[in-house]
Amino acid sequence: MPASLATLTGVLKEVYDGKLREQFNNEVVLLKRIARNGGGSVISSNVGGKYCVFPIHVSRNTGLGGRREGENLPIAGNQGTAPAQVRLKYLYGSVQLTGQTLRLANKDPQTFVAGLDLEMNGLKDDLAKDLNRQIYGDGTGAIATTSTVGASTTPTITAGVQQLQAGELLDVYVPATLAADGAAKAGSPVTVTSVDPQTGAVVLAANSVTFAAGDVFVRTGSANREWTGLKAIVNNSGILYGVDPATYPIWKSIVDANGGTNRPLSESAMMRNVHAVRNNGGKTTLLVSSLGVQRAFWNLLVQARRFSNVKEFTGGYSGLVFTTDQGEVPMVADIDCPFNTIYGLSEPNIRLYRDADWDWMDYDGSMWDRVPGSVAGTIKDAYAATMFQYSELGTDRRNAHFVMKDITES
Repeated sequence: MPASLATLTGVLKEVYDGKLREQFNNEVVLLKRIARNGGGSVISSNVGGKYCVFPIHVSRNTGLGGRREGENLPIAGNQGTAPAQVRLKYLYGSVQLTGQTLRLANKDPQTFVAGLDLEMNGLKDDLAKDLNRQIYGDGTGAIATTSTVGASTTPTITAGVQQLQAGELLDVYVPATLAADGAAKAGSPVTVTSVDPQTGAVVLAANSVTFAAGDVFVRTGSANREWTGLKAIVNNSGILYGVDPATYPIWKSIVDANGGTNRPLSESAMMRNVHAVRNNGGKTTLLVSSLGVQRAFWNLLVQARRFSNVKEFTGGYSGLVFTTDQGEVPMVADIDCPFNTIYGLSEPNIRLYRDADWDWMDYDGSMWDRVPGSVAGTIKDAYAATMFQYSELGTDRRNAHFVMKDITES
């Protein structure tokens, strides 16, 4: 019998080529811009044990007016202020490795990527990616919305499908219950089995949740514990930092929506919102949109025969240019930005409040904790570590930002 690959199996080597190939998009466009003070955004470490307080100017002195000789002078007025309180959010990321992984899978001959490096560096990337997602949220932790009614392992996702990932544990909430900080639906959490990034199809593991149209998914345990993102900040309603725009109308952002019906993008509409911010005393320094909206803007430039090159801006990123009467404004796309949306931001009025950047919990002398076991037979050869950050995203001038919704994507 001649020798063959089958007969030589015992002596053949498995030859592997190079390092681990990344398959995920780890872009953190807006987080990078904010965390690096790009565009004038501010990182503030002036935070207290409970919250950071700053005053906002909400009304002018009304004791003004012209008079004729001998007439009474205007009645004295005063400057109106209101206190804003920003409470920090407590964010964590955990990793656990067996003793064998730490000891036996951390050298080049043993593995392509050291198990420790893979988990530690991957956790840092995952935390940054999750913060970039939270930037566009409203603090409730809502990731995605379904229109499915009844029990299903293949729910139809109507918003936020790009935020779901395989293996994720999610709580299911009725929106009103989530807003009231109530309990998740019976049968939660559910596990995401797979997500098809091309079709948007989502498959869940077998579960006992009865869905209703409009139900939302939240990362398990994170309800109302995430950053107060742009969905809440760039809004013309809703109490923000304890200040109610119903009481102080100046505490409103510019919201340009079309009732859920998409409409074509126009430079005139974009300019109208930039001017609305200017009318409030602000200045738009950054436009950030979904990929499809950026393509729609590109089409406007092409139709007008303005073949502008992509421009490099401060902070190490590039984007298209929207020209205003106050200068050029970069327009960048972020895959975490909600579909059909443009945010117009005044970056000097964006604040990142935190006492420090991400760090490992090591107050007891080591970042590694032995995975506990209470009695003999439950003790494991495994160790866990946790990263943490106490922080919050904020603004000190809500009316310096705008959002355009319901834009037809290209």
